[in-house]
Amino acid sequence: MRTTNSTSPLRRAHLMAFLSATMLLFAVPTADAQWPQWGGPNRNFSADAQGLAPQWPEAGPKKLWSRPLGEGYTSITVDDGKLFTMYRKGGDEFVVCLDAATGDTKWEHKYSAPIPEGMEKQFGLGPNATPSIAGGKIYALGVSGILHCLDEATGKVVWSHDLLKEYSAATPHFGFASSPLVYKDRLIVAAGGKDSGLLAFKLDDGSLLWKKYDFGGEEKGDVYSSPIVINVDGEDQIALLAGREVMGLDPATGEQKWSHPHINQWNTNICTPIWGDDHVLYVSSGGEAGSRGLKLRRDGGTTKVEEVWTARKMAVGQGNAVRSGKYVYASSGDGPAFITALNAADGKIAWRERGFAKATMVYGDGKLIILDEDGILALATPTPEALTVHTKLQLLKKPAWTAPTLVGKTLYVRDKETIMALDLGQG
Repeated sequence: MRTTNSTSPLRRAHLMAFLSATMLLFAVPTADAQWPQWGGPNRNFSADAQGLAPQWPEAGPKKLWSRPLGEGYTSITVDDGKLFTMYRKGGDEFVVCLDAATGDTKWEHKYSAPIPEGMEKQFGLGPNATPSIAGGKIYALGVSGILHCLDEATGKVVWSHDLLKEYSAATPHFGFASSPLVYKDRLIVAAGGKDSGLLAFKLDDGSLLWKKYDFGGEEKGDVYSSPIVINVDGEDQIALLAGREVMGLDPATGEQKWSHPHINQWNTNICTPIWGDDHVLYVSSGGEAGSRGLKLRRDGGTTKVEEVWTARKMAVGQGNAVRSGKYVYASSGDGPAFITALNAADGKIAWRERGFAKATMVYGDGKLIILDEDGILALATPTPEALTVHTKLQLLKKPAWTAPTLVGKTLYVRDKETIMALDLGQG
């Protein structure tokens, strides 16, 4: 959605918070599912795809199927021929399982999810977060803070929690949007609120393992970004971009290992960080904060943080970013948006490409598949020198804020009305 002069800076900063924007190279996989969580197998929107067509016909790639779905910005996870996502009708939310080959509904779980008092409704009612798949279960967080563990085969409830009622969580300005993270035997959930900013539940029975931190509100900022797992010199850590800082945590206890400020004028950070094998953690947000490269190293039992560069001209306020080699690619800007390439080693901008509204993207087979908020889908090849756009077409309706999912040669996309599958293979 394009902003207007009448839209406040705070609202502009939140427009696509639901995408929570987001990423890493050394995540602990949640399962053997093809796309088991927000951002795919490694939570970084990079797909192990091969044989993608170098160009699409003028009419676009072959449409395998398309069907109505319902309101929401939840992205699509995939396992064993099944798709999982969420949508809303009236005061109810649905976690739905679809046949990946046909789009037909296999099951759906419906539950009452009234919009919490004080939640901003202007840009949609959610749901926003993306379900995670692990061990034959689906873990889904709704816009009002209702968390479900469902049986993957049947949709039956295994356990559930109401984060607002049970843990005094604080409703983010635009609703819960941070996608739950599976780590070994536990589920990490950003809840907000005093002493409940981050929660860890046992996967099998939903019992609380730990809760810590005070997030939420105008002063501390809401949590929209999704947590990731990074490995710092042999030690797994949870990295979370909160409203005013990025921090590293012990997944076993929740204890803080390190933190570094990342503050913009709205106390709002959305884009999920990216971890690289060069030990540089990329973080970005809209507004005055821009982007930072943080080098993390362990010295004995301490993790040391060095800010190696800042880049104000790369400001990923909404959507996600991807990394290939030394370069990070993302849609940058709070007003006009540019597809931008940044060198993660020194923070220098390599190039900026016009022609897109604010966008999300997925990387695979050396290509970027770009979906902007106006519903335009594009196939492009990024290099350190330039972005070559091969094909662009109008595919979805505005606002198309859901990040794409790429499994094999099949791309899954949705807007607030429709979900579809496209064949990106050659021939």
